[in-house]
Amino acid sequence: MNSMDIHEILHYLPHRYPFLLIDRVLSCESGKKLVAIKNVTINEPFFAGHFPHHPVMPGVLIIEALAQAAAILSFKTIGARGDDQSVYYFAGIDRARFKKPVTAGDTLQLEVALQRYIRGIWKFWAEARVGDSLVAEAELMCTVRSLNGAKD
Repeated sequence: MNSMDIHEILHYLPHRYPFLLIDRVLSCESGKKLVAIKNVTINEPFFAGHFPHHPVMPGVLIIEALAQAAAILSFKTIGARGDDQSVYYFAGIDRARFKKPVTAGDTLQLEVALQRYIRGIWKFWAEARVGDSLVAEAELMCTVRSLNGAKD
C-alpha cells in the first residue's frame, strides 16, 4: 500500500488550483482500491456562492474528488501517469447519493474500489466519508482519451 503526498499526486493528475481536489493519498492497492483525503477549508472558492450563509461543498465536487481518486488508481494500476496528451473523462455516474452535507473544516475521506476494466472503461464503486459518516456514494465509469481523439 503506497501513500502519496501532494507532489506525487501532481504527477498523476492534470488538475490544478482551484480544481485539484485530492490533498493526500493514504493508501493505494494497485488494481483494487485507493483511499485519499480532501481537507475542506473555508478558503475554497465555491463557498463564496454555495451558500454564503451556510457554506456547503457542492455534491458535484464531491463526485469530482472521487473521480480524481479513481484516476490516480487507474494510472497506478496500469503503471502510467497522466500527461498533456490525454484526458481522463467521466463515461457515466450511476447510483449517486448524497447523505449529509460537507462543510468547512471537514476532512473528506475518499475511497474508490475498482470493480472492472473492460474495453477502455474503468468502473468503480466510490464512497466519501467525514469521520465515520457516509456523506456520498456513487458508481463511476471513466475512460482515458487521447487529445487527438483516439482511445488509449
